[in-house]
Amino acid sequence: MDKCKKTVVVGVTGGIAVYKALDVISKLKKKNFDIHVVMTKSAMEFVTPLTFQTISQNIVNSDMFSEPRAWEIQHISLAKKADLMLIVPATANIIGKVASGIADDLLSTTIMATKSPVVFAPAMNTNMYNNPIVQQNIDKLSKLGYEFIKPDSGRLACGDIGDGKLPDTSFISGIIESMLYDKKDLKGKNVLVTAGPTLACIDPVRYITNKSSGKMGYCIAEEARDRGAKVTLISGPTKLPIPFGINHIGVNTNREMLNAVLDNFDSQDIVVKAAAVADYKPKVYSDIKIKKSEDELSLNFVKDTDILKRLGEIKTKQILVGFAAESNDLIKNAEGKLKRKNLDYIVANNITAVDTGFASDDNKVTVLSKTGEKLDLLKMSKRQLARKLFDIIDLA
Repeated sequence: MDKCKKTVVVGVTGGIAVYKALDVISKLKKKNFDIHVVMTKSAMEFVTPLTFQTISQNIVNSDMFSEPRAWEIQHISLAKKADLMLIVPATANIIGKVASGIADDLLSTTIMATKSPVVFAPAMNTNMYNNPIVQQNIDKLSKLGYEFIKPDSGRLACGDIGDGKLPDTSFISGIIESMLYDKKDLKGKNVLVTAGPTLACIDPVRYITNKSSGKMGYCIAEEARDRGAKVTLISGPTKLPIPFGINHIGVNTNREMLNAVLDNFDSQDIVVKAAAVADYKPKVYSDIKIKKSEDELSLNFVKDTDILKRLGEIKTKQILVGFAAESNDLIKNAEGKLKRKNLDYIVANNITAVDTGFASDDNKVTVLSKTGEKLDLLKMSKRQLARKLFDIIDLA
């Protein structure tokens, strides 16, 4: 979080995944959230309140009838303080209580009293999770506006294998951070982002590609998601995890990316073409593996489709953003591409820089607009750059 500190009230219930809640809280604290923990009596059988107090750096609340430390009604005070409530792990018991309107301890009364978003992260035995009663309770609460983080499938503490495993703590903390992101100016907007490299196939086992890691495009997609947009990410092959809450479409070739972009283009408000698409492809594709025979192998290449230029020709209401990865004459080449491809903005970066660009977590770019503005952005993380980019884009 870059701006004002947000408050998350974390409800911890009695399940073996309690220890993972500590890591969720630790990750949220590192993002500068103010964390207040409410533990049920069952949760305290697994981990002591002192442990949560140490990690959250706030007094842990557990007993609704304990003597107050200040003149306030605990569950009302916590309910009002929360910008969001996270129940992790959420047992079948707490889900059932809330679904039935039962408020008989500090956590359930706080959930009932809050007007903030409430997010449940269920974790339990797979048979319990799949029990029709539990599923009905989850469905009922979902329809009432409560959020649920779907559990993973895997080996559970009891030895069973199936649904009910608490997801990775980074995944959970990422969802909370996204929900409480300080900018929501893209809410109601559709944003399409392309990322990664494409492959130009030579034969069934060989292809040419480039060094694009996809990091810049993925950061742009995540920034758009966190600002409230409905995001479609069309990506060539990368080693990056697929971001949550995003419509991810995996492609390999220029043709596949072109088709995926055209299929989704009409409904978009903003399109950011951050992918490093192969400009050329072999003139002749060999259906069988080319055998090693001579000392030299010659291939003829032909120009492949310029996807960005095609979009510039057919765009109507879309704001179209391109990237110019250049090794020389950076601004001159970027200005030419901006005009030639009918773009609204172009992000120019020098691919010869040793500390930014391909595979790096950082970037340093110049953003040019069709109206003549030019903004130099000094070295920063690619996520920070994504934030700056959407700050620059004029939605008017």
